[in-house]
Amino acid sequence: MLRKTDFYIDGKWTAPAAPREIEVINPADEQPFAVISLGAQADVDKAVEAARRAFPSWSPTSREERVDALERVLAAYKARLADMAKAISDEMGAPIKLALESQAAVGVSHIKTFIRTLKDFEFEHALDERNPQERILREPIGVCGLITPWNWPMNQVTLKVIPAIAAGCTVVLKPSEIAPLSSIVFAEILDAADLPAGVFNMVNGDGPGVGEAMSRHPGIDMMSFTGSTRAGIAVTKSSADTVKRVTLELGGKSPNLVFADSDLEAAVVRGLDHCFENTGQSCNAPTRMLVERPVYERAVEIAARHTQTVKVGNPADDGDHIGPLVSEAQYNKVQGLIEVAIKEGARVVAGGPGRPEGFNRGYYVRPTVFADVDNEMTIAREEVFGPVLAMIPFDTEADAIEIANDTPYGLSSYIQTGDQERARRVARQLRSGMVQVNGTGRAPGSPFGGYKQSGLGREGGTFGLEDFLEVKSVSGWPNGGA
Repeated sequence: MLRKTDFYIDGKWTAPAAPREIEVINPADEQPFAVISLGAQADVDKAVEAARRAFPSWSPTSREERVDALERVLAAYKARLADMAKAISDEMGAPIKLALESQAAVGVSHIKTFIRTLKDFEFEHALDERNPQERILREPIGVCGLITPWNWPMNQVTLKVIPAIAAGCTVVLKPSEIAPLSSIVFAEILDAADLPAGVFNMVNGDGPGVGEAMSRHPGIDMMSFTGSTRAGIAVTKSSADTVKRVTLELGGKSPNLVFADSDLEAAVVRGLDHCFENTGQSCNAPTRMLVERPVYERAVEIAARHTQTVKVGNPADDGDHIGPLVSEAQYNKVQGLIEVAIKEGARVVAGGPGRPEGFNRGYYVRPTVFADVDNEMTIAREEVFGPVLAMIPFDTEADAIEIANDTPYGLSSYIQTGDQERARRVARQLRSGMVQVNGTGRAPGSPFGGYKQSGLGREGGTFGLEDFLEVKSVSGWPNGGA
């Protein structure tokens, strides 16, 4: 059994203030394989104190010093890429190919992007040409509390930790207690990169024990949270008493609008593959497929046929399959939502309740497609976070936009059409932070975040760096110059 019970505080591994150990479960076989500690208020206090001590010396460092630090982090991260992938696969069930090529590799991509962003970022400038005496300064906000989820652990850790320290902030990280081992590897990486003590700190724990203590802590100036909308609301409420800045990346129920003039086979297959990626455990997954009625039944047939080809397998095995859900609680939630969809009248065209054939343990679920879904059904309203697609017919473009926007979420939307003008017209009307047309990928540094209950703020590139900066205006800047 792997034992990783210490926290990383003030540049060294530190025992918790009080012992409180929990097991980490491998979702593929439901067996414990590691032990960590859950922290509490005393551990958070110690980490915040270290971060506050480090801030006065880290915040005024030069751009060049911070770029050099991030370059060291990048080199250390690359050296541990295989270890990172193994940790992610073991803790949250990502197939090892996905864990290596996407889950772990995305950390490399984000670090590189933030290095480029930092090199080009304008921290000081005149207000405008007419007012050179008015200087705008962007300065680090202070000590940042960062709470990250289990579904894309390194995606979220690097989207928070890297821009925070690039901005000149110091941080306290709380990773998910369900999938903590990848963040322990990350802490080892930052230790190897020789950052000054206290710039990066990590305390494992759960929401009530550590997340709440961080959100309420008067020594933390900003909270950045990724997870469920329910938990994001709790972080916001807990942060209110100290008027912290709060940024949130929350849930989604993303619509995928498939018009009759699209390449239907390609559009449906692409949408399904994206929905099922990471076993459906992605906040921006296109889980509602809205299909124009003249091609709706054909789209349903394509979806049913393609779903039969989706393989489910052990995450330790190489290949393009999906693995288990992350936990027993997540498995029970997904099974419950599948049962509710059936009771509410959705038509099962692929998959359904229970484990896939050949599995009698592990949190595996059957890739499932529902047809004839009404947007008022539970399966169309609630975030499932599993490989489950709801297919909804629409009659007109206006109808499609209305259905797409009829959700409390607004993270991402997808458009499939052969009409370029329609793509532009519809994209402008969709109430979401991101829109992808005909399978076009998002560029490095593109802002990630959503409208409505999908969150506040943006992550990635310039937008992600700005979230960790305060804006100061100085009137009467000497000589009107730099």
